[in-house]
Amino acid sequence: MDLNSSLSISSSGLAAERFRMDVISANIANANTMKIGNQMPYRRRDVELFGGPNGVQIGQVVEDQAPFRQVSDPSNPNADPKTGLVTYSNVEPVEEMVNMMSASRAYEANVEAFNSARGMIGSALQIGKV
Repeated sequence: MDLNSSLSISSSGLAAERFRMDVISANIANANTMKIGNQMPYRRRDVELFGGPNGVQIGQVVEDQAPFRQVSDPSNPNADPKTGLVTYSNVEPVEEMVNMMSASRAYEANVEAFNSARGMIGSALQIGKV
């Protein structure tokens, strides 16, 4: 592996973690959506990432099949008239914040790796100068 490929691998990691943070942000933004009529609430999404010789690739965005959260609130106009339950998204905001912190740390690690490789390239170019 040469230094140019390490730059490419780090940049692919940056792009993948940025995409992951965008999906997590959408999850957090839709955490309190509810079933309205026949329209189901937002279903949490997760990103599948794969590593390979060329860096990190985004596999696919998958929907979490965990059950929706149900809260008893008969006064809510969107409650089921028979049970009084309101169906909310299956997003857990605390879990999403942990995921966001993890993605942010991975992004920072890729920035550091990119900057280290860039510094090594600069140092290698300075070796020939006298």
